[in-house]
Parts: sequence; C-alpha cells; structure tokens
Amino acid sequence: MITDTAVFSSDVAPRRTVPERAAPASARASDLGALRARFSALFQRIADTAAEREHTRTLAYAPILWLKDSGFTALRVPPQWGGSGVSIPVFFELFQELAAADSNVAQILRPHFGFIDRLLIDRDEVTQAQWLPLAGQGAIFGNATTETGLGAVGQLQTTLEPDPEQAGQWRLNGRKFYSTGTLYADWVTVVARSTGTEKEDETVHAVVATDQEGVERLDDWHGFGQRLTGSGTTVLTDVLVPESAIIRFPRQEPTPLVAYFQLVHLATLAGIAQAVQRDAVAYVQARKRVFSHGSAALPKDDPLVQHIVGELASTAYIAQLVVRDVATHLQSIADQRQAGLEVPLATLDALELRTAQAQAAVVEPVLRAATRLFDVGGSTALEESRRLDRHWRNARALASHNPVIYKARSVGDILLNEAEPVYYWHVGTKGS
Repeated sequence: MITDTAVFSSDVAPRRTVPERAAPASARASDLGALRARFSALFQRIADTAAEREHTRTLAYAPILWLKDSGFTALRVPPQWGGSGVSIPVFFELFQELAAADSNVAQILRPHFGFIDRLLIDRDEVTQAQWLPLAGQGAIFGNATTETGLGAVGQLQTTLEPDPEQAGQWRLNGRKFYSTGTLYADWVTVVARSTGTEKEDETVHAVVATDQEGVERLDDWHGFGQRLTGSGTTVLTDVLVPESAIIRFPRQEPTPLVAYFQLVHLATLAGIAQAVQRDAVAYVQARKRVFSHGSAALPKDDPLVQHIVGELASTAYIAQLVVRDVATHLQSIADQRQAGLEVPLATLDALELRTAQAQAAVVEPVLRAATRLFDVGGSTALEESRRLDRHWRNARALASHNPVIYKARSVGDILLNEAEPVYYWHVGTKGS
C-alpha cells in the first residue's frame, strides 16, 4: 500500500550535503565519561522535542543534522578517516542514551552504523578507504534491502545489470520497502541481484546517492510504531551505478555482523526501557491527584506506585546489562580480527547464541514495562500531547522486525540438538 505522502509529511527535507568540518580534538576521545559530557546536552535537546515530533509527525531531519554536526555519526569511524574510533562497548553505551532520548532517531541510524561496521568487519581496505572518509565527514548511509510481495524466499526482484552502452557502468532497477533511514540519508546501500555477466547471478550491494537521478524515496511507512524512521519505499529506476560503487560482501558465512545488527535493536529497546523509567518518575513526581482508595496523600508516597516504578527501573537495568554483555563479546572478536587472528567458528556460534538469548530475554520485559508505565497514574497519562504510548508502539515495532519466537526456538534447537545458529534469513513465499 502506498500512502499519500502529503498526509504524513510535516517537514521538508533539506538537500543532503556533507558538512565541511574538521573533527574537534575531543572527537577522538575514547573515555566514556568525556563522551557523555560531550553529548549530554544534545541528547537532552533531542529528548525535549521527541514527544512533540511524535505527536505532530514531524520528521526527524533536525536531530539527524545535529548528530551529524556533533560528530556522533562518525563515532565508529577510525581516526585516520575522520572519526573517533570508539570501541563497540563505548559506542553502545552512548547509543542507548540516544535511544532513550528518542528511539525513532536511534532506529534511523541503524543502517548507517551497520554499514560502517560491515566495512570494519569485512576489512576490505580498498572499500574502507572509499566510503569511511565520507562517513567521517558526516555523510549518512541508509538502507534498501527488503522487498514486499509474493516473491520467493531468498529471490531478489531488484536487479543490477550491465549498461549496454557504457562499459564499467550498471543499471539498477527495483522497489524496496522497510528502507529505514533512507529519507534522511546522503547515500543508500541497495541489495540487488547482479545479472547479465558470465558468472551466475550474485547478491551485491550497490551504493548510490539519494539525490541521484532515478532514486525516489517515499514516506509511506504505515506501521503504528517507529513512525518517524522513514521505513517506507525506495524506488530505483535505471539508476546508473559505476563498478566502483558495487560492493561484494561475503555472504552465507558465519559473521559477527548479524549479532551487531541485532544488538542495535537490543540497545534501542534498552533505551526505551530507560525512557519508560524516566517518564514514569517525572510523571509521578509532578502528580498531586490521588484516588480515594489509594494508600498515600501523594502518588509518589503510594507503595503500589513505588513498586511499579521499581519494576520499571529494574527492567531498564537488566536490559542495559544485556547490551553491555553482547557488546563486550563483539569487541573481543573485533580485537582478534584486528590482531590478524582467525576467529574460531565456535566463538562466532557462541556469540550468535548469546545474542539470540539476549533478544528472547529483553523483548517481553520491555514491552511489559511500557504497558505498566500507565499504572502509575490516571487518565492524564493518556493525553496525546505526552505520547507515552510511543514507548510501547516503538518497542513493539522493533520486536516484530526479527520475531522473537524464532530466536527462542533457535536457542532451544541449538541446546537440544546442537543445531547450527541461524545467521541469515529471508522473507518471501515458499512453493508447495
């Protein structure tokens, strides 16, 4: 379904430009305390305007621009390419805080940071030198991977074919959905089926500028959660792609990248849990009205309300610990690869198992906390201007991307039958 974009758009997208800026000396700091101090005012600014953006459906162009200009989007880019080069655990501590400020904004940047770490994980120095400097200068990378409709499982409809009139040039055609972040991006990585060569068809990534001729981005995401992420349609019509912009990443091999992408979801859920705790405390502390059959003269002194707030804080704490645990193991693997060591398959399998367990452990408690939030007060908590419902809706959308029932089943199969972890999956229809 294509929704009329005029219904949703309450902001006009500025032209995507890469800002001319040199990273300040503090941008190279790796100390978490210094980085928190550096970004705290920005995160607060984003948090202060999050409910209003959600209420009016104002697309998050401004927060993304603030994050670009601050150097946040280049945190994982190595210093030699203009970034801060922070570790994975440090990055995810900061990313959780961004998600607590506005989980829409965090989700917008999932493809961007995923692309950066894909380049770092696969360690192709030529490809790194081509794209990482752009990210270091502030460029944002979006995503055009998934297709809707009745296509067969694993069979891409989007094609990349040689241009018959220009050697070394290709033509990209297709239609993608769930294009998270692409409305806000300077570049988009498009997963396509490369055809027309002497080789068999292969799956590749074509990186194209979002303002290039033939690229159309539609704000037609119609889910009830993550409404501002731009996760709608990307249409590609005879887009010219040079050979140098085609990346052939390894596929179907065990990799830490799958865990990395899942960890972004987990960190965003942890940020939502922190936001639930924050908003519950602020709501109760300011509230004066009580129920006649309540247990105190003020809501903040009511032991039942205190109990709920304690539960919400405990969920936020556990979710944060889970993110730290997975991030630490990802960093250990990154350190081994950086040292030129081959990472054992058993280590990669253990990471994938740990990440699947983390998802199964975090999703339900965060969803429950986002619901229990409304038990701390009365009908004023339902006021649309507060948009406290966004926490549950956004968490529910995140939990639906990679359904937790399949993660839990995979964990059980691994433990019971020594099955291999499911690193890659596809969506489509299966023949009878």
